[in-house]
Amino acid sequence: MIGSFKRKEIEKLLRAYFPQLSQEQLVEEISEFGEITGKDGGEMVIDFGAYVHFLPLVIKGSLKISRMNAAGEEIFLYFVGPGDTCASSFSCCMTQKKSLLKAEAEEDVSFISVPLKYADLWMSRYPQWRNFVVQMYDKRLMELIETLDAIAFSRMDERLMEYLQKKSDILNTSKINITHQEIATDMNASREAVSRILKKIEKDGLIKLGRNQLELKL
Repeated sequence: MIGSFKRKEIEKLLRAYFPQLSQEQLVEEISEFGEITGKDGGEMVIDFGAYVHFLPLVIKGSLKISRMNAAGEEIFLYFVGPGDTCASSFSCCMTQKKSLLKAEAEEDVSFISVPLKYADLWMSRYPQWRNFVVQMYDKRLMELIETLDAIAFSRMDERLMEYLQKKSDILNTSKINITHQEIATDMNASREAVSRILKKIEKDGLIKLGRNQLELKL
């Protein structure tokens, strides 16, 4: 009875958030082998250096994906929201590599956890699934290129505003609860530099600063 309820719930979620995965047999297998998983905001989903065993199909909330270098410095890469997934999870599993990225809950998040052994099997069995994974790879690649372009060619204040806009979009609110240190960590910058730029941006009328909070005025 519980298994039947779980399958029906996942089928409903797939129709709502992943309509491109509509092939009947594929939906049945995702519903059979997938699990609905929830994480609180700030909780780790995939850690640096860990082996990845599942592909998260996000249905509520969002994940923040970051990269860490050999010195232990982090930099924000992109967000993963409802109807999306982190394709790098699939890549790490297929190459049997430890994760080079970190995925943590940006806010309370729920996702369908798909075991990667089935995700790999479906690549040859279901064209819809293969197209979905390829499209996710392409989307992530474009986001990484945008991040590299911003680091290489944009001023720090432009990078900061782009980061805040992405965060506002994924959270669907203009008011963001965040500290200057958290922003500095995501952008691989000093807290002092971030604070200075935030004050300049506030003076320009683009944001309003509060205690551990800011509001976009765009």
